Amino acid sequence: MTARMRPPSVAELVAEAKHQTLESIVARGFETLQPQERMSVTEAAEEYTRIGSGGGHSVKWSRKRTPYIQEPQDTLTSLDYTGCVFIGPARTGKTMIHLNWTSHTVMTDPADMMLVHMDRENARKWSKGDLERYLQASTSVRAHQLTHRKDDNTFDKEFDSGMRLLLTYPTASNLSGITMPRVGLIDYERMDDNIDGEGNPFDLAQMRTTTFKRFGMTFAEASPNPNKEILDPKWTPGTPHEAPPIRGIFELYNRGDKRRWYWSCPHCNEAFEPDFKLLRYPDTEDIMEAREQTYMLCPAYQCGGVLEPQMKEELNDGGRWVKDGMIWLPAEQKVVERNGMKVARSSIASFWMKGPAAAYQDWGQLVEKHLRAMKALADTGDDAPLRKTVTTDQGSYYIPASRLSERSPEDLKANAEDWGSTEEEPTVPLGVRFMIATVDVQKSSFVVQVHGFTASGDMVVIDGFKLRLSDRLNGAGEKLPIDPPAFSEDWDVLIEGVILKTYPLADGSGRRMRIRATGGDSGGAEGVTGHAYNFWRRLRQRGDGLHRRFCLVKGEPSKTWPHARTSWPDSSQKGKLAIAKGDVPVILLNSNLMKDRVSGMLARRVSDEGDENGNGGMLRFPDWMPAWFYNQMTTEIRTEKGWDNPRKRRNESFDLAYYALGLAIRPMEHTVPYVLFNIDRLNYDEAPGWAAPWDENDLVFGGEAAAQPATTKTAEMSFADLAAKLA
Repeated sequence: MTARMRPPSVAELVAEAKHQTLESIVARGFETLQPQERMSVTEAAEEYTRIGSGGGHSVKWSRKRTPYIQEPQDTLTSLDYTGCVFIGPARTGKTMIHLNWTSHTVMTDPADMMLVHMDRENARKWSKGDLERYLQASTSVRAHQLTHRKDDNTFDKEFDSGMRLLLTYPTASNLSGITMPRVGLIDYERMDDNIDGEGNPFDLAQMRTTTFKRFGMTFAEASPNPNKEILDPKWTPGTPHEAPPIRGIFELYNRGDKRRWYWSCPHCNEAFEPDFKLLRYPDTEDIMEAREQTYMLCPAYQCGGVLEPQMKEELNDGGRWVKDGMIWLPAEQKVVERNGMKVARSSIASFWMKGPAAAYQDWGQLVEKHLRAMKALADTGDDAPLRKTVTTDQGSYYIPASRLSERSPEDLKANAEDWGSTEEEPTVPLGVRFMIATVDVQKSSFVVQVHGFTASGDMVVIDGFKLRLSDRLNGAGEKLPIDPPAFSEDWDVLIEGVILKTYPLADGSGRRMRIRATGGDSGGAEGVTGHAYNFWRRLRQRGDGLHRRFCLVKGEPSKTWPHARTSWPDSSQKGKLAIAKGDVPVILLNSNLMKDRVSGMLARRVSDEGDENGNGGMLRFPDWMPAWFYNQMTTEIRTEKGWDNPRKRRNESFDLAYYALGLAIRPMEHTVPYVLFNIDRLNYDEAPGWAAPWDENDLVFGGEAAAQPATTKTAEMSFADLAAKLA
């Protein structure tokens, strides 16, 4: 081992020990030149660390109470890792790792250290509290501390080896411009994820240690933050120990080798991870009774052994950290690789343990907090207590109840219907009175979805496809790919490809139905808006009324706007170069309100019953729809601020569905040259021709009418005509 970096000067020794003899001062000076003792962090902690109570009393630190921190803290001196991450619930003893690391550094391997707390005030409090009590109680460590005012202040501690212990807080300036071999981040989850726009605290801190290569170490510990939510509630772990996608300490943990704390069941000798979900308690309204009768059940198959609270210390003493990709076999006293899996490898050693293993809280206390939080949620709708106990006490991650109910692609697919429709020949199912197509503009295609609407309030997805080829030709006479932002003429493919498109009815009569209206997105890449406006103008110039069957739409997330309203963009602009001159109407849809309504329709499974606001119907779709449809319909999540797409996945199907519904419920506006639906107030018993039953529907043509129940019209038919109709 290396010798101390700088022996104290005679002046310093005399200043520290004015009443010592010259011989003792010289002898102590020579002691500093002795080789350092080889010890692990845990061994040094048990030898030198004392825990002060603040009242003058202290006790030796022992691994016996918190054996689970031995491996994480011993990793801090390993040359195999340059980083270490520890996730644990409150009252786990995590902070002691920093102090034990300090004891090891001062007493056996002097080197500069920097400890980073969440902010300046907490750094000051921790220095005057935990750190000061530790230094006062740990007399062996204190004996090497220089006590002159310039060497001992709130944020700086210097020792006789020349080692400096700096205490600071996360700012870009504090975490840059300094070379430091050892950095510890205290309560990492309460730090900003992006420090002054320069990155997260761990990466900034690790840059300070880069010069020392494998001799450098960056350590971060924290309990999960109750205010940080999972980015993707549909996440499922890719490996047994993977943590969810949550910014902060969980993201750091996933960078590492992902170790979890396991116990061995004394009944069956099988390994398992102690988790809150394994706790059992009576189903009673008396919360204290539930607390007092809490126990844990072994999850091993055909075991179900009961573990009592008083067994926790023994279970922890025999516990073991297991890397991702490995299995602990307590009976054989070995850890082996999981079948078909690779053992996680990383330059970061990462650890995650749950609440039931925490030394300084009992299982009954966990249950009491959980039950009281659940009661608060039921009584007031406030999930803050539940959020806090799940993360801080149980050491897990929290998903709000509103997001737990979010549907998965598999949920939707299970509700798909078979009405004889196929991808090659989509058909209009029974009950659909009219159709609305919607178009999303992509870089090299138009994405189209066709929706039908029934008298019972259902919205039915009839077709979904992409238009990829334009009418422009290359030198070989082949159609070129569509480029909507660049070529205005490429928009003309929407006329035959969508606006004038028809679909066969599902009754087998050979009849077809026209699309009543088409809504096209007016936003997107540069150039899209101008071409969209010009396309509508060209439709108007045709003189055949197609501009009344095509409208431009745009989503707006404002909380104060109605479901839909019409705007005339940039009507003040003049001149030939103005993109919008106030002559092109655009329907603005409140995206949050409309997506809420589509989401409600997806959740509803009885089409003839409405909710308390009179909004009935469900969203239906054929069983041939490909997997991307279900994924795109479920990619967004509802947050307090509105609908969000946290993973930035494709969501065109969801957008196109709310466009269609928005157009269908749009209230009457006599100044708008579009077809008007207003289905919320549409009387289907006295419906206009475009919303009438198929036999009377203006949009239905060709073939023969299918058999219908007798009406007053059949009385005027001859028997021959009636027979022919029934046939």
